[in-house]
This record gives sequence, C-alpha cells and structure tokens, in this order.
Amino acid sequence: MKVLVINCGSSSIKYKLYHFPKKKLLAKGLIDRIGARGGAAKSHSHGTKLVFQSLLKQGAIRGLDEISVIGHRVVHGAENFRKPTIINNRVIKKIKECSKLAPLHNPANLAGILGCKKLLPKVVQVAVFDTAFHQTIPESAYMYAVPERFYKKYKVRKYGFHGTSHQFIAQQAAKVLKKPLNKLKLITCHLGNGCSVTAVDRAKSVDTSMGFTPLEGLVMGTRCGDIDVAAVFYIMQKAKLSIGRMDNILNKESGLLGVSRISNDIRPIRKKAKKGNPLAKLALGMFIYRIEKYIGAYLLALGGADAVCFTAGIGENCPDITNRIKKDIKKLTNNKTKVLIIHTDEELMIADHAYHLAKKR
Repeated sequence: MKVLVINCGSSSIKYKLYHFPKKKLLAKGLIDRIGARGGAAKSHSHGTKLVFQSLLKQGAIRGLDEISVIGHRVVHGAENFRKPTIINNRVIKKIKECSKLAPLHNPANLAGILGCKKLLPKVVQVAVFDTAFHQTIPESAYMYAVPERFYKKYKVRKYGFHGTSHQFIAQQAAKVLKKPLNKLKLITCHLGNGCSVTAVDRAKSVDTSMGFTPLEGLVMGTRCGDIDVAAVFYIMQKAKLSIGRMDNILNKESGLLGVSRISNDIRPIRKKAKKGNPLAKLALGMFIYRIEKYIGAYLLALGGADAVCFTAGIGENCPDITNRIKKDIKKLTNNKTKVLIIHTDEELMIADHAYHLAKKR
C-alpha cells in the first residue's frame, strides 16, 4: 500500500510517499514560497497538483491510482479530535471551525485536504492533529485560572502542539529502553525553531509547555514563550502598539531573535556567544534555562522520569546544548534518568496512523 503524507505549512508543502507495511520511503519533496512572487505554486490547492506531478516525474508512482491513502498534518483539532480521523464532510467542517484558533495553519491544512480530494475523490484521507496527543492532559493542567465562562464560551485552555513528534519520540524511546511505553515515564523535548517540552506518563501526555497557542512555554526562534501578560499591556500602552502589532512582535520578533539581535537560528548565536557577544550569551542562557526549568517541573510532576529525550533541529544537532542540560539532569536525578537523542519523523508517524486507519476501513 502506498501512503502519501501531506504537511501543509502556512506557505509550504512538505510531502513524503511511503510503501507500507514495510515503511519504506519512496519519495519526498518540498514546495515552498507558496503564493509569493516567483514561487512555484499560486496556492496550496495548486501546490497539491505539483506534488502529484513531482511524484510522477520521480517515477515513485506510474499513476495517481497507486496511492491508497493520504495522511494530512492538521495543526489544531481543539477538543473535537482526540485521535487521527478519517476525513469526511463533518471533519472538514470541524477543521474549518478550528481555523479561528490556528489562523495561519488550519486554512493551509484544509486547502491541502481539499486539493487532494479534488484530484483523488475516492482515496481515503486521514487527518492527524498536532493537538490530539495532548487531549489526555488532566483538567487541572489544561485549564487557565481565569473566569470559567471564557472556557465554556470561547474554549480558552491549554491545547499543546507538536503532539505527533512527542508521541513518535515516546514510542522510539520505549524501543531504545526496551520497555513497554505504558510502563515508562518520559520527558520529551522538541527543540527547533518552535520548541516544546512534554511530560509523558505511561504513554499519555499529562502536561506540555505550549498552551492555547504555540506562543506559551520555552524561548523559541522568534516566539517569546512565557511572559507576564501585564508586561505586554504595559509595552502596548507605552509604545502605543495595536493588538495586531503586539501579536506580531511576540510571535515573530521575539525569542532568540529579539534577545540576541542576531538571528532566530541558534547556529550563528552559538558562534557569537563563543566569541563573547553578551547578547548572544544572554539569549543562549535564557534558552537553556527555560528548557531546564520545564524539565525540572515535569520531573516533579511525574515523580521522576526514566528518560529525557531531545529531538528536532536543535535537539538532534547541538550537542553542546544537550550535553550541558544532560549534566544537570544527571546531577539532579543522581544518574537515575537516562538522556536520549532521537531523530523525529512526524511524516512517518502520520503515515503510520493513516495506514492503520485505512486498513481497518
């Protein structure tokens, strides 16, 4: 069975084609700068056509009828979706409703779904939600201490993101440790341009650093992470900033970029920090401190952990950062907690979900 994974970002489409049950990668590619001048695709719908054209050109398929199932990454499923779901008209409607919670991503995800549906109307499509893995978080952890009416009326609560990556890493950690996942306590750290930490207790997410939006939690490439809301109001008042402008600053001009004034990329920041640049050293120090702060909190929440796992661009490729944190974890837990570096593969996880759902059907 050939399983295609479509991962639509706000201005890009990543895709991978697998052969199941062997999980063999047959083809992959990226269509970026969608909608931009000079970009290959005018829209995500147009982009899906280019995906199929590319697969044919690469010889990965001889015809579109060879594709048995398509798995889609969908960023936000709110409380509507607790697990991967076969897409139908009701699901499409719910994904559209969730767009108000993820205005940059859900419309793009939906465009990819509709584009594939137009080209392959009879093929089973599966939605895999970033938020689904975190639907096991208990009420005491996902609720905010604001009047309950805001939750009841507007569904304001912690949702968490990167769920597919955290779930994949937890499963891989169980294989490395040679123990059943439902017997393990893990802390998974997805560290890239976007960053999050999740506490996994016996295969279930019980808390995560991202919240109502991906803005909460760790210091990230351009996102500020945790901040006193009163400080935001103060800045807006003093600088006479609109809500839209402040939102842009917190999401796109803060984090490593805002503190270092160098880049949102950790690599040049590390180089500058080694040369003694004070802002680079500060940004790096804040980044590591916030990670350790969440790991420490989750060690207490879990009552200890069998392993702390690092993944994604920074987690997999910056040993100077992970080794520094590893030393502190070993010291804190008296060497009882293992530290693992595991390569994440969200597309493979999505393909696996899609394959098993299509097989059941």
